[in-house]
Amino acid sequence: MKKTSKNIRTSSDPTDSRLLRELQRDSRLSVAELGARVGLSPSACHRRVRQLEDAGIISGYAARLDARALGYTMEFFVEVALKAQSDRALDAFERAVQTAPEILECHLMAGGTDYLLRIVARDAADFERIHRECLAKLPNVARLESHLAIRTVRPWRGYPVD
Repeated sequence: MKKTSKNIRTSSDPTDSRLLRELQRDSRLSVAELGARVGLSPSACHRRVRQLEDAGIISGYAARLDARALGYTMEFFVEVALKAQSDRALDAFERAVQTAPEILECHLMAGGTDYLLRIVARDAADFERIHRECLAKLPNVARLESHLAIRTVRPWRGYPVD
């Protein structure tokens, strides 16, 4: 079994892998339920989960919300090309993105696009508002190219855990 510098198990341990898979499926499981699913006593399960948290392998817990139930019917991926790729330009763009609640995710990319943004909107008028009030005002932007997601074929289910 591999250990980190803190002497903590990593996901290469089969029991830890099972714990991580179960927690990604349902993080609301009680320690007793989780332990039963992976073959551990509640105390051993609690100890292992705590070790995975302390090692930073488990970085937090959150509820998955349904976008449609919240009124968000459209999802866009927006490619962003900047005018310059200097540290100052990148930092200014990234600071602005952090303050925009309309931007769900922002990824620095390799290739012809500098950043890829994920945005949800209630409808076309809402996306137009987001485009005018948020995206068009981001610093150092040379080009924006928006792509409407028609349907999510495979939603995020978590990381593969061996």
